[in-house]
Amino acid sequence: MRLKDKVAIITGAASGIGHATAQKFAAEGAKVVVCDVNRDGVDRVVSELSAAGATAAGFLVDVTNKAQIAQMVSDVKQQFGRIDVLVNNAGIVADAQLYKMSDEQFDRVIDINLKGVYNCARAVVDTMLEQGSGVILNASSVVGVYGNFGQTNYAAAKFGVIGFVKTWAKELGKKGIRANAVCPGFVATPILNGMPDKVIQAMEERVPMRRLAQPAEIANVYAFLASDEASYINGAAIEVTGGLTL
Repeated sequence: MRLKDKVAIITGAASGIGHATAQKFAAEGAKVVVCDVNRDGVDRVVSELSAAGATAAGFLVDVTNKAQIAQMVSDVKQQFGRIDVLVNNAGIVADAQLYKMSDEQFDRVIDINLKGVYNCARAVVDTMLEQGSGVILNASSVVGVYGNFGQTNYAAAKFGVIGFVKTWAKELGKKGIRANAVCPGFVATPILNGMPDKVIQAMEERVPMRRLAQPAEIANVYAFLASDEASYINGAAIEVTGGLTL
């Protein structure tokens, strides 16, 4: 098991890619800290992981709430003694073309998808520095590399979290801490619920593999990057798109 006994905090872990990542990390032997704004979802995932024999703890965490984050980090350190991995997965969308976008839409996405990543990384970095080891993984997107129609706010945030890891890689690499980003393409998650079938089909047709990614396929990349097998990967933004951008 490539993550045996590593303590991993995963934000947005109650559904979608975060849930799949929690499952994968648990299967690889990690002690999984499930964080989300959905209390019922947190409890469900913790129960699921525990029933499968994993060690898991759950916390209600809004990544815009520094007090909640600080309390979670304190409790995790008290319970497990260390923090080895942070997966900054929590995120939202609030799409609109520039001329239609409201300040509230812009600010909300930036607060969660960009500043929330900063808040969580800032909260764990002192612990990782004390340990002399750690891995920070940020959820970016193909939109964070190439932009996308109607996603000024989302693109700005996802570009930004790539900038974070490239900066942190330079600052923290010599301290034994690695930072990387994962840039998924189209993924079959609940965020697509409600989209017309023809829209989903059009998305699939843009991918050379002619299908959307499954959340587990993104989780697999996070697990690799979190493991010692990726010990020389630092400051990377890895696209997982099925060839979408070719």
